[in-house]
Amino acid sequence: MPSYRITVAYDGTEFEGWQAQATSPSHARPVVARTVQGVLEAALSRLAEGASVRIVGAGRTDAGVHALGQVASFSLPREMAAEVLTRALNGLLPRDVRVLSAKPVPPDFDARRDALSKLYRYEMDLGPVLLPTRRRRAGYHRGPLDPARVAAIAALYVGRHDFAALASAGSAVKTTVRAVLRSEAFFEPEPATGDPCARLIYEVVADGFLRRMVRSMVGGLVAAGSGVRSVDDLRRALEAGRREGWPAPAEACGLTLVRVSYD
Repeated sequence: MPSYRITVAYDGTEFEGWQAQATSPSHARPVVARTVQGVLEAALSRLAEGASVRIVGAGRTDAGVHALGQVASFSLPREMAAEVLTRALNGLLPRDVRVLSAKPVPPDFDARRDALSKLYRYEMDLGPVLLPTRRRRAGYHRGPLDPARVAAIAALYVGRHDFAALASAGSAVKTTVRAVLRSEAFFEPEPATGDPCARLIYEVVADGFLRRMVRSMVGGLVAAGSGVRSVDDLRRALEAGRREGWPAPAEACGLTLVRVSYD
């Protein structure tokens, strides 16, 4: 069967993550969880005349996490031109999911396995109040953060490390070692301006991420930037590799999967 790769953008607010689930843990009664993979597979099934279509995503984003450049791969029992497939899917998908592009790929292409790196961006507002227009798109911390301490923690993540301290409890992975290629935090506007709408923007590129790893990275930035934890304290916690020694992860709403890179 012909195989395809699509690039997908979505607002994760009303999804319980990327991965399809049998039931939703947030409801008292078992119900089918609304996931990005689920709505995409439902749309593809209609294009496949009711046949089941399995889709593989490059990143298993959590509930509330957004995407601008998620990549997914699948096979269809019929051949479709890329632009026709894009239009057809967007005509079937809900408004909070859109296919940006599609292209044919070799049958052995796997969006997750073949990914070389992923870029995530986190936005956190630092004003006196969280603006209503930002509540679905940004995390929130009341008060300023020290730019030098934030930069020191961002630099701490760069390189190949065991990130067990940042892994969610119960994560089933073969190894917690990941290579972080870029880790950069900056402020818009600069803190010296005193702008009440100032925000922290954090971008990180790695060969892979553990569940809630980026949100835990941001938790470390905030803990150091607010003076709750010292840079040396967090360095020791990272080396110790114990989750209980690391700050809580930041809110999901501020996180976006921006890009997935391939060979």
